[in-house]
Amino acid sequence: MTTPSSGGIPRGGPPLSESEAEALLRGICFKTGPPRTVGAELEWLVHELRDPRLPVPPGRLAAAIDTVRALPLVAALTFEPGGQLELSSRPAASLMECLDSLAADLRAVREALARLGLGLSGYGVDPWHAPRARVLHEPRYDAMEIVLGRTGPAGRAMMCESASVQVCLDAGLDDSGPLGYRRRWRLAHLLGAVLVAAFANSPVHGGRRTGWRSTRQALWTELDPSRALAPPADGEPRAEWAAHVLDTPVMCVRTERGPWALPEGLTFREWLRTGAPRRADTDDLRYHMTTLFPPVRPRGHMELRMIDAQSGRDGWMVPVAVTTALFEDPVAAEAAERAVAPLAALAGPGPAPRNPLWRTAARDGLTDPGLRTAARSVFAAALEALPRIGATAEVTGAVAAFRERYVLRGACPADELQEVAS
Repeated sequence: MTTPSSGGIPRGGPPLSESEAEALLRGICFKTGPPRTVGAELEWLVHELRDPRLPVPPGRLAAAIDTVRALPLVAALTFEPGGQLELSSRPAASLMECLDSLAADLRAVREALARLGLGLSGYGVDPWHAPRARVLHEPRYDAMEIVLGRTGPAGRAMMCESASVQVCLDAGLDDSGPLGYRRRWRLAHLLGAVLVAAFANSPVHGGRRTGWRSTRQALWTELDPSRALAPPADGEPRAEWAAHVLDTPVMCVRTERGPWALPEGLTFREWLRTGAPRRADTDDLRYHMTTLFPPVRPRGHMELRMIDAQSGRDGWMVPVAVTTALFEDPVAAEAAERAVAPLAALAGPGPAPRNPLWRTAARDGLTDPGLRTAARSVFAAALEALPRIGATAEVTGAVAAFRERYVLRGACPADELQEVAS
């Protein structure tokens, strides 16, 4: 879960009108231009190195956090509410720049943790410990736990027990070609289900099988029904996203002193119109956007947030490489569009991740015939494109090995974890 901060209290800017808010959203959420940069955000579960089934005592985790924060890393380092470690790369000029920079930071983090007897695991949800205690106590997370808890335990599990690989790509050109932002936006919402299925890696949660190959994705379907949903993907992206942001209830109204207000059902649009409990400003709108968790989140660029964390030291590289190749190479982008087009019928009119396509992807992985066919095609397109976008033979080989091990067999990492847990 990525939770970019916009500050803990309002800065007291001028009040924002509804029309100003809509114009701001249309202007900042899809910044168009030639796709040039790529980024990734990697979340990891922190565990005891000698036995990952043992919970890490809070004191040891706090010491580890202090140690890792002192490292001279290139990526931004944050910790999630349950103690998950997250590295967020800087925007990189190429796939390999992104991968190499993150790999170097990860080596430094792992070495520092190993000296403390701790390690990192890549699973979509914690297979051993549920519930995990929340270790970060900040107004944002206090508010989030209360608000998301109104619809059940999925919110707390998502906050404290989940981990992902997120890929960040430029929005695209303002044209109708394969690199145009409208086509990339639509592609992301169909291809996203294929990525869920191919990289599903969370069938066990808290020591029990859940019946889902991606339990992490299943948690998102159970979350607050508006906050985790995508807007309609077939409309004009800027208009649809602006309306979605304004019509989603606010999570909290920040205050300088005392607990934050947690209104129920107050949309940002209503807040702007009524001016209660206080007038909203630009900083409030930017903060509100950080409390929305759709599978594809526009933040000038596009955040693809649907991929489970991957096992192994370098398993995270495969989804970053595959996704980047399919969006950055025009030939691969068109091949991906053709491959996922038949999935639109299964998705139906409902939004991701609650529509039938996304639920099938999370539950069945690549055992579903339609998803399996699409995955085989998009992986083939990615493999052809990777050398064209500068990927090394090592990275291309890792993608080819994943394809052989899982995709061509109609399997995913979750299937092997089910065997381990049986």
